[in-house]
Amino acid sequence: MRGRTGRAAAVCAALGVLWWATVRLAWAGVGCEDWGCLVPAVGVVVVISLALLAGSALALERVAVRPGRRVALTAAGMLVVFRLAGESLPSWTSSLADAAVAGAVFAGAGALAAFVTEAGASRRRRVWTALAVAALLPVALVTSLTRHGL
Repeated sequence: MRGRTGRAAAVCAALGVLWWATVRLAWAGVGCEDWGCLVPAVGVVVVISLALLAGSALALERVAVRPGRRVALTAAGMLVVFRLAGESLPSWTSSLADAAVAGAVFAGAGALAAFVTEAGASRRRRVWTALAVAALLPVALVTSLTRHGL
């Protein structure tokens, strides 16, 4: 199981850094300086994200993390939760830190997805993992409210 989880984490980390780099380049290419270009810019980010989601399913299959599609979709769901929870964290100006965080978050989502989609994973393990990931949202909300107030 550890090998499968590690392979999923490595693939997802690489894809996370690739996602960060392509989104950054696309956003710079759009040159969004006013609200009128927000829809196309976000559309490009969505297209890139969906393409990398499809690519992650294939990449996971190549490194014997099966079923790749299921692991990729589970990781994508976890990434949405991680992204929402990450809104409560302070930001920084370093691009290198952004790339490292993207890789780490994608790796964590991939590892957790591989863990819960393991063939022998019990329903109990899946439920507890889902609850732990979902618990990040109220914790992030409380953190944000504590830091910034209502």
